Amino acid sequence: MSKAPDLAQALAEAGGSTRRKPAAVAPPPVSPPSAGSHYQQPSRAGTRPITVHFPEAVRRQLKLIALEEQKTLHNLLAEAFNDLFAKYGKPEIAPVEKRAERNF
Repeated sequence: MSKAPDLAQALAEAGGSTRRKPAAVAPPPVSPPSAGSHYQQPSRAGTRPITVHFPEAVRRQLKLIALEEQKTLHNLLAEAFNDLFAKYGKPEIAPVEKRAERNF
């Protein structure tokens, strides 16, 4: 005697049930990005990050000064870099953003 078809299985296959396990599909191979193919924010073109590590209190104090002076942290640090450059007789080349300062 032949086995009767499984109605639940037939309905699952026809209806796309998530209960059945789909066949394993291999992900497409990922090729390494070619040189210069990553996205770069337009405003950061021609710039490089400067990363420094100081105690948390230094960061907190910088942020407080920026808040008190209603300046962005970027503009405050550009001002500090320009003061340092002037001290050592170098051109003051750190750009200060022209957009409006913060109004708190």
